[in-house]
Amino acid sequence: MTPKPLFPWPTTALPAAWPACAGLHQAAEMIWQTVSPLWPDVGVEVVAEVDSTNSELLRRARAGRTETTLLVAQSQTAGRGRLGRSWETTRTAALTMSLGLSLAPRDWSGLSLVVGLVLAQRLGHGIAIKWPNDLWWQGRKLCGILIETAATPEALPPSHDPAAQAPRYVVIGMGVNLATPPADGLRTPPVGLGEILHTAAGETAGASLAAPAGAGAPDLDLAACAMARVVPELLSAVRRFERDGFTPFEADYAQLDLLRGQPVSLSDGRRGQCVGLAADGALLVQIDGALVPVSSGEVSVRPLSP
Repeated sequence: MTPKPLFPWPTTALPAAWPACAGLHQAAEMIWQTVSPLWPDVGVEVVAEVDSTNSELLRRARAGRTETTLLVAQSQTAGRGRLGRSWETTRTAALTMSLGLSLAPRDWSGLSLVVGLVLAQRLGHGIAIKWPNDLWWQGRKLCGILIETAATPEALPPSHDPAAQAPRYVVIGMGVNLATPPADGLRTPPVGLGEILHTAAGETAGASLAAPAGAGAPDLDLAACAMARVVPELLSAVRRFERDGFTPFEADYAQLDLLRGQPVSLSDGRRGQCVGLAADGALLVQIDGALVPVSSGEVSVRPLSP
């Protein structure tokens, strides 16, 4: 019996000897064909190398290029994470991509949570959301999310809606480990998507899909499949967030919330019990009998070891 693919490909399986990056290009074409009827202005680009997919889209926006764009890079030389942390990637090691588009939500709070929710739901296999912008699997970090914005020169709020926000160009950066990277110097041990899928299939927990030198098709195919699963749903979710805010996503988020009901430590030294999220996406922590809302811009939060 042919095993069921862990990531069902939208049409046919990729050839075994697929050239470098061709899988990503085919996925990009499929994504464009899927989403263009609803978003005619969307563009999907795959590049071999860039300093940072986020930085590149922000540069374009500041130069007046504010079209909806998904930019995917095989490698990043100056990638960035939350709190200015550097994050560089090499070819086949990670899926690095940024989605840039103009948005005008009434409240920006919760956007990173919606992005994390879509990624966790579409990648599956027990992946959970670690507030505010990471995906974890069995205590190890799989993915990080970085959201940045730039003012669009021509943007003005609609005159008939005084509560509306002026549109801004938002860049949603996502980095998903494909092969499990070394844990040297990392506070949180990492995990790769290949290892998760092998484990889910009952194979050796330490396995990964890292390709031998000179190859690369396995991880690139994995990147292409992951991208094809995530991006169309992400576009839909972001537009829904713009219209309705975080509220429609709260129940689904609670099902994949890694911290909910867990003891946590805050980077300012406080400890407490996480009880969930506020309506604006702030983390609610019970500390010394008081319910304290925690903003992602104030402190970082980690689960306490049992």
